[in-house]
Amino acid sequence: MTTQPTVGWEAHADLVVVGGGVAGLTAARTATRAGLRVVTVSKGGPTDTATVYAQGGIAVSSGYDVDAHVADTLAAGGGLCDEDAVRSIVAAGADAVTALADLGAVFDRGRDGEVSRTREGGHSARRIIHAGGDATGAEVQRALNAAGMPVLFGAAAARVVTGPSGVQGLIVLSDNGIRGSDAGAGVIHAPAVLLATGGLGQLYSCSTNPPGATADGVALALDAGAVVADLEFVQFHPTVLYAAGGVGRRPLISEAVRGEGAILVDSHGDSVTAGVHPMGDLAPRDVVSKAIAARLRRRGEDHVYLDARRIDGFALRFPTITASCREVGLDPTTDLIPVAPAAHYACGGVVTDSHGRTAVPGLLAAGEVARTGLHGANRLASNSLLEGLVVGERAGLAAAERSAVAVQVTSAEVPPLPAVPRGALQAAMTAHASVVRDGDGLAAAADVLARASSRRPSTVADLEDAALTATATALILAASARTESRGCHTRLDHPDTDDTRRRPLRVRRTPEGALALTDLIPTGA
Repeated sequence: MTTQPTVGWEAHADLVVVGGGVAGLTAARTATRAGLRVVTVSKGGPTDTATVYAQGGIAVSSGYDVDAHVADTLAAGGGLCDEDAVRSIVAAGADAVTALADLGAVFDRGRDGEVSRTREGGHSARRIIHAGGDATGAEVQRALNAAGMPVLFGAAAARVVTGPSGVQGLIVLSDNGIRGSDAGAGVIHAPAVLLATGGLGQLYSCSTNPPGATADGVALALDAGAVVADLEFVQFHPTVLYAAGGVGRRPLISEAVRGEGAILVDSHGDSVTAGVHPMGDLAPRDVVSKAIAARLRRRGEDHVYLDARRIDGFALRFPTITASCREVGLDPTTDLIPVAPAAHYACGGVVTDSHGRTAVPGLLAAGEVARTGLHGANRLASNSLLEGLVVGERAGLAAAERSAVAVQVTSAEVPPLPAVPRGALQAAMTAHASVVRDGDGLAAAADVLARASSRRPSTVADLEDAALTATATALILAASARTESRGCHTRLDHPDTDDTRRRPLRVRRTPEGALALTDLIPTGA
């Protein structure tokens, strides 16, 4: 006799999409057009996504420029990109952007009527298209929202349920406790779940990410039996608007500003990147962030400056940045802009192929939460929206492979999960796993995480704290094991790159429930 779950509500679908940003909505639309029944859940509202805050644009190339775009991506990736995945995703970019434009997305055009293109750090050509000057993500989100895909807002994924045949469904909670009933959780029976939950910026005290970027997808995937990789590579954007004591989400000063001619200087007016890299202020983000961090250590200061005063028409080209500066009493046309690095983008995540498939049948991932091999050890600027569009569409189609699988969720219980208080976790990660790291600091962070206590989650905040704790633990494991400096992982005690360590570090749960590097888990476990 089959035991039926005790739930507040139930639904049935062919695909559940978790997340309402560029990857999630692209996948949902594609799967729906392919005839699948799709339920999309988002713990926030229609604009509470990282996509909305993407300023710079979309890196899109075609024809002769594809090879150069691939080469730039591989160079930024520090030897850990999957070249086949890079070429596959980059080559599909033009078609993905055309599909987005067909939905109504409007991109900026020059006087000649052609789509405007700018250049950003690490790019050898002007291939970045943008919208609203510096509001590209907001325009992408607007166009996808306007496509009319239904989304269940205020609903957080609590657990991916699996069985012998793979994914069976998803348990859902809301901010007000267990959604729909005090007696049980909401359950969506489905043979496929796509994780499109965004990043992990809330691991740190200061980030460009929205409050909901709490690494939910990484934790859900680990608990479902998937593998994560490259988590130690967290990209810190070099130019985030600095404010003394500032915490939480901080405004980004897009590197498109440097692409248009702004320069980085220290408090003495000296160039920050001169002699550091041939591309100077337009070097890859890890290079610029480390150059700033080194200058700040040398000067004993906490920020440098961006001099954008020579850019004509700044307010028209960068209206979002202008507004952010004016909110704190700055005028970019006359004032230097104080900036410092802050957590920005997760280069690693749930291991997938270039169509979003994980090793768990029916579990897919796309966007920032996924590790497709596109980014390697450091993401090339503006490849993120590109990846969300391309892999989101492919994952939506890949979900059809599971549509005939029979499913039945027989338990709606969410087990107790370890969690460290968020403030303590963020303080430890900011102090010890930021732009630069060392073994002693990583060990100190590990000690904080080891003191996590387990509790059964009853709110979205509980789920987020548990997700942050699991992801931080996996990140510290990998960062401690990577005793070299590569990409955006810099070890002060191991400053050189070690070619013998040129491989991804993968983490998954052991049969006993602990997190461990996969090469430390016995074969067959």
